[in-house]
Amino acid sequence: MEHYDVIVIGAGAMGMSAGYHAAASGRSALMIDAFDPPHAQGTHHGETRIIRHAYGEGREYTPMALRAQALWAELERETGRELFLKTGFLQAGEPNSRMLGEMIVSARENGLPAELLDGAQMRKRWPGLTLPESFAGCYEADSGVLLSEACVQAYRDAAVARGAAMLADTPVVAVRPDAGGADVVTAQGTFRAKSLVVTAGKFAGPMLAKLGLKRMPLAPIRKTVEWFRPATADYAPDRFPAFLFDLPEGIYFGFPDIGGEGVKAGRHDGGFRPMPEDGVLPAHGAFADDGADCAAYVRRYMPGVVPDIIRGSACTYTMTPDEHFILDRHPDYPHVAIGAGFSGHGFKFASAIGEILAALAAGEEPGFDLSLFALRRFNQLTTREG
Repeated sequence: MEHYDVIVIGAGAMGMSAGYHAAASGRSALMIDAFDPPHAQGTHHGETRIIRHAYGEGREYTPMALRAQALWAELERETGRELFLKTGFLQAGEPNSRMLGEMIVSARENGLPAELLDGAQMRKRWPGLTLPESFAGCYEADSGVLLSEACVQAYRDAAVARGAAMLADTPVVAVRPDAGGADVVTAQGTFRAKSLVVTAGKFAGPMLAKLGLKRMPLAPIRKTVEWFRPATADYAPDRFPAFLFDLPEGIYFGFPDIGGEGVKAGRHDGGFRPMPEDGVLPAHGAFADDGADCAAYVRRYMPGVVPDIIRGSACTYTMTPDEHFILDRHPDYPHVAIGAGFSGHGFKFASAIGEILAALAAGEEPGFDLSLFALRRFNQLTTREG
């Protein structure tokens, strides 16, 4: 049986980062994934993800976002790859929008250079937008876009270069933790580690059940994003930011026309379906209404974009009831670190979350207040079995 200091179960964005950080700290690491990352069966594909700092989902996220930005820059330097595009980020909504208000408070509390704008100022600066006159906005010039699949590949290559092992296309069959470590059983053999990092994405619920955590409130759902052809140059990445709009119709996000691929848009708060029980992600177009909400959004709010879908992609969100992450140690096995339930807004943090999980698994303190992400908030829903 092969032995490691740490085994990472699930090597998507979070797990690949955790494997890298474990290896970078001098620990022997094995990363195991049911697919061959980067791949199109999880949450990291679709080319791009937003990274922003003053955070509308809760100001507790901001220190982690700033650390993540620094770590992405370190990964760029280490691998010589472009992973971040500084397009800026605009969040907008009615002045009483909770998300917008949280972003503004977060910016002030952390001294971030965010710019407050009214509706007229936004329309003048970005003529590709037609937002309600009553809207207010908060703009971060230092935020922007991560090239998501390139990020995962960069962490994979950097982890392997630092000595980590990668076992792809290998589902985990069983996990047997004990006081001194854990055995991880796969079709390729059984592996032993002193500690575990569990970042199993849409399979997190069943995987945590193997570790005795039953009825975890994790709901994998299917989401879609679409690309649309811009009819003007107003949406070029040097003219148009990544964005998140709290609209009467829902919460929409998107990206400028990067590399001539089109303007990308998605809806965060609706238009989802539960994942099939077999975990296989239905491709974009599997349902007749795929992209209908984003096409309607583009038609109404982005007048220089042709509202015909030129291509689309499906991905998974794994939701918690409060849409906050799970970042914690197993209540019975403190050498098992758990990262799950990233609820559609986790990718930007992957560089920092991997560092946090690697520290948790090693018995170290990660340097962040993780109380918002603790398992104990679900105590009434979770049954533990030793």
